[in-house]
Amino acid sequence: MTERVLLKNFDPMRPSPPVSYEAYVLNGGYEGARIALSKTPLEVQQIVKDSGLRGRGGAGFPTGLKWSFVPMDFEGQKYLVCNCDEMEPGTFKDRALIYNDPHQLIEGMLIAAYAMQMTKGFIFIRYEYRRGAEIVDAAIAEATRHGWLGKNIQGTGFDFHLETHLSAGRYICGEETALLNSLEGKRANPRAKPPFPQIRGFLGQPTIVNNVETFCNVPHILAHGPEWYKKLGLNGNAGTKLMGASGRVKNPGLWELPMGTPLDVLLNEYAGGPARGKPFKAVIPGALSTPIFTPEQFSTPMDFDSVAKAGSRLGTACVIVFDEGDCMVAALANIMNFYARESCGFCTPCREGMRWAYETVCAIRDGNGIVTDLQVLDDLGRHFGHTFCAFAPGAQGPMQSILTKFRSEFEDHIAKRSCKAKA
Repeated sequence: MTERVLLKNFDPMRPSPPVSYEAYVLNGGYEGARIALSKTPLEVQQIVKDSGLRGRGGAGFPTGLKWSFVPMDFEGQKYLVCNCDEMEPGTFKDRALIYNDPHQLIEGMLIAAYAMQMTKGFIFIRYEYRRGAEIVDAAIAEATRHGWLGKNIQGTGFDFHLETHLSAGRYICGEETALLNSLEGKRANPRAKPPFPQIRGFLGQPTIVNNVETFCNVPHILAHGPEWYKKLGLNGNAGTKLMGASGRVKNPGLWELPMGTPLDVLLNEYAGGPARGKPFKAVIPGALSTPIFTPEQFSTPMDFDSVAKAGSRLGTACVIVFDEGDCMVAALANIMNFYARESCGFCTPCREGMRWAYETVCAIRDGNGIVTDLQVLDDLGRHFGHTFCAFAPGAQGPMQSILTKFRSEFEDHIAKRSCKAKA
């Protein structure tokens, strides 16, 4: 049976009030922070490095290594930022964490702040999660009253001040450097890298940005040790992963599974198999911005390296599922509508290309496509890789993979000017 780590205090499938401070402490809460504060900051960094924890926001960069890039001898203000701008379609894992167990996030951020000697932190929260921000604000007040935030934490002399900040409500605000611009009150355009935020981030000062789920792993690593954490995953992968499923499955939801759990286990044992009695046709494995998988790839272990080797990305590990009754032309039109709407407009291939691609796919879907439309879409897809940030390449993955794997559906729509799925 899978050991519940991040979800040990609540069940995301059963709505309940947020875990209180007292209940959190009763179940081992703040023990990780207590252990961290008894060690040196560099010892805490090394423990997180040794655990093998990789960023849970999608990129999978080693967390301890990222922390080690922050200059420890820097004498000015350093900042810690939590990215909770969860706007990836099909993803709802961070929402579950902040709505149900906010002290877990606060404790993880406190440990990270101590490890890098950062005294100021922000939790950047998606605008639509306003209720979540209220829950976290209440938990911050509780943690402050009990001496886990503010000045002289638990008598150690270490200070850490934490507050929430609501996002401006655009998808690009979740990009690390666009987030920092938004946090500074500027337009949320991504920044050039280098310099990386670890050196010049918020207000030009050293800054670390990590995802909600990443921070939530940290207290357990400190409390139980890196060797325990590494054994939670499968096939050499460290830890557990929150994995979700939406679309054509019987039981859409969110589960905590060992990192490396095969995709078909997620689809059939947890999500309950096909919802409409029709076989699965395709899955987007890491929420919207990842190349699509077809059934011959469903045995792929859900971990960063295995999914990359199979030609996609783990992303948020919240899968979107299609069955044989779904039209992939209509699906791509829906996907491109999202990207066209959310482009910040900074780069021409993205600003003009997304809208052009969306309108072209719509024309094919509606029976007005022509043969050369497919060549236009192929060309546009190639140019999406030549933009300033990862937004357009994010659209490139699902678009090119759907055009490649379901090209006959597009050709059929153009030739017959109709959709078989509607028949």
